[in-house]
Amino acid sequence: MGRGRGVGRAAGRQSQRPPYCVRCPWRREAGLPPTMGLELYLDLLSQPCRAVYIFAKKNSIPFELRTVDLRKGQHLSDAFAQISPLQKVPVLKDGDFTLTESVAILLYMTRKYKVPDHWYPQDLQARARVDEYLAWQHMALRRNCLRALWHKVMLPVFLGEPVSPEMLAATLAELDVTLQVLEDKFLQDKAFLAGPHVSLADLVAITELMHPVGAGCQVFEGRPKLAVWRQRVEAAVGEVLFQEAHEVILKAKHSQPADPTIKQKMMSRVLAMIQ
Repeated sequence: MGRGRGVGRAAGRQSQRPPYCVRCPWRREAGLPPTMGLELYLDLLSQPCRAVYIFAKKNSIPFELRTVDLRKGQHLSDAFAQISPLQKVPVLKDGDFTLTESVAILLYMTRKYKVPDHWYPQDLQARARVDEYLAWQHMALRRNCLRALWHKVMLPVFLGEPVSPEMLAATLAELDVTLQVLEDKFLQDKAFLAGPHVSLADLVAITELMHPVGAGCQVFEGRPKLAVWRQRVEAAVGEVLFQEAHEVILKAKHSQPADPTIKQKMMSRVLAMIQ
């Protein structure tokens, strides 16, 4: 991180304050002016949050991290709804400008900051390949990786809701089909999903796949091509940053049971999310 461009005390360092700022109560009560630099509202339990976090850190983009603890229901608070009416993470704030949706946030950062071209190439067809993957993944790989995590770990462990063996088996079978499409359609015999260099497509894909890995699923077992691709992406990102970003999800199976009040607030949203 460049010290000269950091926001607050350090770029990318988590604030010790609650995850609300700019027009939020604690800054006014403390007599502090609005934060004018880049702020990222994230929970690294979330796969799109991990993609945004890795991209910003890897490219030395200065930001203030505002942690929103999903398992404590902080995203459902009235205060956070003032920042994100959708009550979802990630959220980017750049001064008075607020942006939601992870792909939009990633593209915003590629356009605002000087990042290497391989992330989102200027070449028309190379960029189209990245766009193609980003358009496909949301209702395919993301959906199935999310369902695998919730059906295997988060529902039974965090929310105390049993999942039938039949339901879990069907979820994992659907994930397996999607992994085959990822290999056959997108990776093929290339080094990375969109070509010879790592791109946003790879970053989004690997953070999705770490969801079922965090649930104990051996998604790379028996898939040597995909396993080698994972090693390439991890090396391109940097092993230390990769592990840092995935520390939370790799401990997800040890989640403490949800507070009953939080469970009541979350349950309908969770069921809608994983349908």
